[in-house]
Amino acid sequence: MRLKSLTMRFAISFPVVRAFAVAIATLACVSSVPAADETRLPGLKAKQIYMVEERSGTVLLAQNENQAFPPASLAKLMTMDLVFEALAKGEVTLDTTYRVSENAWRTGGAPSGTTTMFAALRSDIRLEDLIKGVIIHNANDACIIIAEGLSGSEQAFATRMTARAKDLGLARSIYLNATGLPDAESRTTARDLVELARHIHRTYPQFYPLYAQPDFEWNKIFQRNKNPFLSLGLGIDGLGAGYAEGSGFAGVASVERDGTRLFLALGGLASDKERLEEARRVLEWGLSAFTTRVLFADGEAIGQAAVYGGEHHYVDLTAKGAVDVYIPSRDAERLSARIVYRWPLNAPVSEGQEIGVLKVFEGERPLKEVPLYAASAVGSGSLVSKATDALMELLLFWL
Repeated sequence: MRLKSLTMRFAISFPVVRAFAVAIATLACVSSVPAADETRLPGLKAKQIYMVEERSGTVLLAQNENQAFPPASLAKLMTMDLVFEALAKGEVTLDTTYRVSENAWRTGGAPSGTTTMFAALRSDIRLEDLIKGVIIHNANDACIIIAEGLSGSEQAFATRMTARAKDLGLARSIYLNATGLPDAESRTTARDLVELARHIHRTYPQFYPLYAQPDFEWNKIFQRNKNPFLSLGLGIDGLGAGYAEGSGFAGVASVERDGTRLFLALGGLASDKERLEEARRVLEWGLSAFTTRVLFADGEAIGQAAVYGGEHHYVDLTAKGAVDVYIPSRDAERLSARIVYRWPLNAPVSEGQEIGVLKVFEGERPLKEVPLYAASAVGSGSLVSKATDALMELLLFWL
């Protein structure tokens, strides 16, 4: 009985190599993604940082990106995602009203001494106004009012937040409240924050512009946008900032320039000034020092996978759409990649079946991963072909 699964690797270079040969199977598994080499952008002050170019999905910076820290006010990103989802499903409308409870008023309102939209006790407020209070003014009372309105209690809503994070693949994020006010167990990561921000931007384009709205007036109270990143003048159009005692200043920002959009999350900064300086430097570097490069056109065969017991020995592998990367202009020739899939791949194989993944590297630094699919169907082969494949499998297993 075989106790270890086998990984097939194919090394390729761009743009020279377009033909592929079957690689020898090895027992070594592909290592986990390491942090980026800090020498690419020396002097990083953020303890946690993660930056991605949106269209290609290329990781530009990754340092302690999976290291947990308190979300603080950045928990409000998940609060809003649940609201946007409820609106999309028709569970509520922008005109739905919620009552301001004493708990919401005391915990997040004027008596709390925290950021508030000054919702009056036992008043009824439209959901649209509450959303603006959360996104534009970072209002804690608005978060609690929404949580109680949608789930009956803030605790129940926080349970939904954590479940939603897992549904989105943000397995390292845990929420104990809707506001991000201090809690010993709430946590997130720079990577989870970037992926959540990307999700909000892609899924709810009708609401995303609120993150850049400079101010709003509600109940005769004028309130400005509390996001400090908007002052940098780089074209940043979201998303927010937070601070937690013991872990420092954190934030999530997105910038778009000339068709290129970057998402950045950073944490562990010593001050708001340091946070802004770090964000400016990192984003300007991401926008100026890189170029987009197409590696494979839409529908182009990227490689082949050996098929065990099939009518054909190999099947072409393609991606869904073109494969491109956003890479440093000075290092454009340092690209390589490998195809990884579980071996042996048994026949029959269906057209469009997900087979493996293309891992693209710049030097030793991982850039992105792209799922690969069978370009055509491969039926079961004859007894002779199956016997030949069985012999090859036995030989490769003992190598």
